[in-house]
Amino acid sequence: MPSKSPVPKNENPNSKYAVVETSGTQFWLEPNRYYDLDRIKADVDQKITLDKVLLLKDGKDVKIGRPYIEGAKVELKVMEHRRGAKILVYKMRPKKKTRRKNGHRQELTRVMVQSISVGTPKKKTPPKAKTTKPKASSPKTKSPNAPSSDKEVN
Repeated sequence: MPSKSPVPKNENPNSKYAVVETSGTQFWLEPNRYYDLDRIKADVDQKITLDKVLLLKDGKDVKIGRPYIEGAKVELKVMEHRRGAKILVYKMRPKKKTRRKNGHRQELTRVMVQSISVGTPKKKTPPKAKTTKPKASSPKTKSPNAPSSDKEVN
């Protein structure tokens, strides 16, 4: 009978990984591996920090964010900018002699994961209460010569 372990067979129980959100998608990142992400505006060999960490496993501890983990970050190093494989888009309207063939290559950035870390969460200081002096209230009275909105003016 197979054992019902919470750890998948191919996963090391002491492994470290993070699920981060970048460019509208979620990625499972592990240290010292490279990944192809959508094009990031950064120079080659520049370091990038991702702070939208949704899930983090650091050894035996698993932390889940709501929606993000405060203080957690993943540091990436840009290796190169490249283009993905060509995808052909072919549109045709039957019986109309209308055909359109189009190609697309996605712009990608290859990054190497340098480190995954959890820092101390930033403490939010409550805003200071503003003290204001009470304003002197003046009774609102209408002048007798001012036209009122109740009367019709010819």
